[in-house]
Amino acid sequence: MYNKANFFSFLFFLFVFSCQKDSNKINYPSTKKVTKVDKYFGTEVIDNYRWLENDNAVETKNWVDKQNETTFSYLENIPFRNQIKNRLEQLWDYDKVSAPFKEGYYTYFYKNSGLQNQYVVYRKKNGYEEEVFLDPNTFAKDGTTSLAGLNFSKSGKLLAYSISEGGSDWKKIIVMDAIDKKIIEDTLVDIKFSGIQWKLDDGFFYSSYDKPEGSELSQMTDQHKLYYHKLGTPQSEDVLIFGGLPEQKHRYVGGSVTRDGKYLFITASKTTSGNISFIKDLSILKSPLLKVDEDYNTDSYLLDAIKDNLYIVTNSNAPNKRVVKVSARSPQEKNWKDFISETEHVLLPSSGGGYFFARYIVNVMTKVIQYDFKGNNMGEIKLPGIGTAGGWNGKMEDETLYYSFTNYHTPGVIYSYNPKTKNSDQFWKPDINFDPDNYISEQIFFTSLDGTPIPMIITRKKGVEYNGKNPTILYGYGGFNISLFPSFSVANAVWMEQGGVYAVPNLRGGGEYGKEWHKAGTQQKKQNVFDDFIAAAEYLIEKNITSPDYLAIRGGSNGGLLVGATMTQRPELMKVALPAVGVLDMLRYHKFTAGAGWAYDYGTSEDSKEMFEYLKEYSPVHNVTNGTNYPATLITTADHDDRVVPAHSFKFAAELQEKQNGENPVLIRVETKAGHGSGTPVSKRIEQYSDIFGFTFYNMGFRVLPENIKTKPKG
Repeated sequence: MYNKANFFSFLFFLFVFSCQKDSNKINYPSTKKVTKVDKYFGTEVIDNYRWLENDNAVETKNWVDKQNETTFSYLENIPFRNQIKNRLEQLWDYDKVSAPFKEGYYTYFYKNSGLQNQYVVYRKKNGYEEEVFLDPNTFAKDGTTSLAGLNFSKSGKLLAYSISEGGSDWKKIIVMDAIDKKIIEDTLVDIKFSGIQWKLDDGFFYSSYDKPEGSELSQMTDQHKLYYHKLGTPQSEDVLIFGGLPEQKHRYVGGSVTRDGKYLFITASKTTSGNISFIKDLSILKSPLLKVDEDYNTDSYLLDAIKDNLYIVTNSNAPNKRVVKVSARSPQEKNWKDFISETEHVLLPSSGGGYFFARYIVNVMTKVIQYDFKGNNMGEIKLPGIGTAGGWNGKMEDETLYYSFTNYHTPGVIYSYNPKTKNSDQFWKPDINFDPDNYISEQIFFTSLDGTPIPMIITRKKGVEYNGKNPTILYGYGGFNISLFPSFSVANAVWMEQGGVYAVPNLRGGGEYGKEWHKAGTQQKKQNVFDDFIAAAEYLIEKNITSPDYLAIRGGSNGGLLVGATMTQRPELMKVALPAVGVLDMLRYHKFTAGAGWAYDYGTSEDSKEMFEYLKEYSPVHNVTNGTNYPATLITTADHDDRVVPAHSFKFAAELQEKQNGENPVLIRVETKAGHGSGTPVSKRIEQYSDIFGFTFYNMGFRVLPENIKTKPKG
């Protein structure tokens, strides 16, 4: 029914909205040019913003401050930004718990009461009330110091846990008496990309690089080492177990110890794909390292061990992976015997309770087969729905295991599982103000440029009509053998509440269809990934789900590269671009921190003339063209990101701001006391999503309504 008061209120909103849009015209901070010329195979490349790579320089910090001032001035003028933040806080505010696990006399679990910045570790003993065991929220007042990992000794009486400060990949390890919760040793420092693996109760293994000279947030770290720390001794006396030889450079080294503490399984990699491996008998003093796998082109890791029998997951002669069994006394590949053979689907196995669980990826969805330790197939496990299930990890003696289930519109539920009866029971379900029955996910297949079929899952609220005007986020990754599985996100739920569509294609370069799928998106096939993403956008537009005026593309890290390459190749295809912590300078990425380890996926500008030319052809920083109307762009990064250094984002922002031709804003948001993403406090995550979604809706011409369930397009 026509309501005169509502009509005039709406007209007033449009007037205010229009005025605020005009007031948000941006005067970007000036970015000086200091021309630096590099020569690659006879070709000169100009780098005007090399000075922004110096993260310790005062002028770089001043540039960041001015950019942030400009960005937040713009964001604060978005009329519904606080509405989005309030709704995020409302929906985020529910109890979240992990599956429990037993250590010694106690059962432990993680819990967040809703808006706590970091999860708290609780424990419970039979007959006693649960108690707080370790609260990372007490590590720093602003919540920026996080718990990065923990591992209990064999008896459960000792704990070693690692912390990250400000989101950095550099960690510290603290040792605690788990019974009385007292710290018992000096803190171990300068640890990076490391697990913690106990040798019974005597000590533990960890990995680290030598601390670099200069900035530890940007200098190269490419010689990883595995150490053993014996309790009661200073870190300076820790024993180097593997790594450190000039002729044996490995960028990633790790170790895992068998359940009985007898064997150490070592993996060593030059890049993020492929490793060699060794086994060491810890029961024999100065025992030699026995080679297990000598092929850097394949990946192998220890799944479990029973006495001298090792169960190894490998993609050697099995692109979709298999589990092999071999004796620790003669572990070479020639002696491997198939335990769980390769199938047409990618295998992601786990073990616990005396059984193995073969989790398969079937068109991105989970299927699970149970095996006993004799290799007998115990049949498929019935799952609660179509989506992503994970878990089934535990000790050999555990009588109950746990697994989780989720998809893009179903908040994660935890189930208990009896491996002997194969019965599942709901263990925990979140009490969240979100009804998954009001939403729907559909998997479709579209065709990429070269004819390859690519799967994509599209999720929306029921009742949303495909009219070409739906605000849509197209999210992708496509790299490093990483698979994107359906999983629930509070932030995405808020987006969909507003009528937004959320679409995720499973691009080549990922691991959803095995090693060949990964390789099809690497090095001089990397353009396949961008073509897949572009084809996904074209599908959404062709099917009238959205249109270029209402499409946003988003991705982080390697996904940030994906967004950067897509928006520079096809700027007319989307209204908004959201590259986060992206790898954006493809000629120099390998010069920083552990970046050289990404060469398997990317290649480097120093490999060959052909590789240099290929990288330069798509490198986002080098393909910003003067006079182009680029989409509204919000680049996000963080000052403590020492994985993908923020200089990538700084240089990309400077290029875009200089060459943008049009009214679409180009902004960079630099988070402080945060890193690549892991450990970011809940409060900061909510602020980030408020800004990202506010920016996106605003530049699509949408307004967020008070009831948080609708959107209304401009005009």
